[in-house]
Amino acid sequence: MPTNNSVKAALSLIENDKSKILGLSVGKHVNIEPGLHIPKADAQSEPEISFASASPEKTYLIINIDLDAPFASFSVLSPALHWIQSDLKPTPAADGNGLTLLKPPATAPFIVNYIGPGPPPPCAPHRYLFLLYEQPEGFDAKEYAPARGKPVGISRRIRFDLDAWEKKLKLGPVVAVNYFTSN
Repeated sequence: MPTNNSVKAALSLIENDKSKILGLSVGKHVNIEPGLHIPKADAQSEPEISFASASPEKTYLIINIDLDAPFASFSVLSPALHWIQSDLKPTPAADGNGLTLLKPPATAPFIVNYIGPGPPPPCAPHRYLFLLYEQPEGFDAKEYAPARGKPVGISRRIRFDLDAWEKKLKLGPVVAVNYFTSN
């Protein structure tokens, strides 16, 4: 199993500093508090990401992983990668509520397309972790994006080595984190 030391560090980040909680909305669930349970049917659309401390001069990257695949008690395939999106730029919310959304330009490719939760029945809830990083200067998403924007298959998603990806992409520390549970 990959080591994923960053997972432990990220989770401790929000225990000690509530300002590091990543804004997360998915489906009808808005402003998700860490650990909230969301039925898997409600979490199939790509989440909306926000971060109050986002710098307008920075670009961000999000990684989403399932910490409990295929079963929380037997997580031999964990973590499973659910999403990597780069080129997220701070954008004021359209409704003027002061929220700073993080959105990629329409032309930005995904590195790994989003897939919603899919724990097999009758398993216990899985934890879906969202990690936000500042995108490194000069980062080129096209270097890592799948050819012709094809969805990424399961073999590239299971036993995802977050620590290795952080090194490969030259990512700094996690700047914000959130998670929900689902089954």
